[in-house]
Amino acid sequence: MSEQRKILIEDFSFYYDSFQALRDINLKIGAKEIFAIFGPARSGKTTLLKSLNRLTDLIFGGRHSGAIFLDDLNIYDPKVNLTQLRRRVGMVFDLPTPLPMSIFDNVAYGPRLKGSIPKRRLSEIVEKALRSAVLWEEVKDRLHTSALRLSGGQQQRLCIARILALEPEVLLFDEPCSGLDPISTASIEETLTQLKKEYTIVLVPHNIQQASRVADRAAFFLNGEMVEEGPVFQIFTRPRDKRTEDYVTGKFG
Repeated sequence: MSEQRKILIEDFSFYYDSFQALRDINLKIGAKEIFAIFGPARSGKTTLLKSLNRLTDLIFGGRHSGAIFLDDLNIYDPKVNLTQLRRRVGMVFDLPTPLPMSIFDNVAYGPRLKGSIPKRRLSEIVEKALRSAVLWEEVKDRLHTSALRLSGGQQQRLCIARILALEPEVLLFDEPCSGLDPISTASIEETLTQLKKEYTIVLVPHNIQQASRVADRAAFFLNGEMVEEGPVFQIFTRPRDKRTEDYVTGKFG
């Protein structure tokens, strides 16, 4: 883990009505690292991801116990501004959802909501975000064409750029390559590696091979419990828990 802690999760549990989706999670995530959360379906991975920017607030009947800290901010403190929190902690979903407008306007959409921005400054924000998402060279000559004409992999990188334009600190990725071909998947993975230089990334990978390729550290989740966490090399080659070993060697899942 990097020396500086970015996220601290303490005794965190989450319930959907009476169903307990997460059980007493304790976890530290360092600044500027890629942390992968993996495990079989219904193990609590996406619930934890959504808890990190309180998208779980939108779920009827959802409730939690414990705490999550972003730097020194308890994100579940009643005084927390949710809009500001979700700017600091952006989320990219499995299916890309470009807005039905131009490539430029997709990326400029968030900054424009903050208020009036000079045209030149807006262009700088858009270019920086597209460069960070490793998309600029592919689209710089067609910024004012429809985003819906981009390929699936390009649309996913556009969605990343749209979040980067809001200048977040943490990026959450929920299976960002699940619908993509191998070439597009490789480009997204390259983008993640580039983004790690500036952002903390929490990733639910498409498969464990992806976790082993791009992550620095990983945690194995099963039935809402965090079984173990550690450096990726150790988790995949010398897991401490038999359940982790059985999963990474394909005995179940």
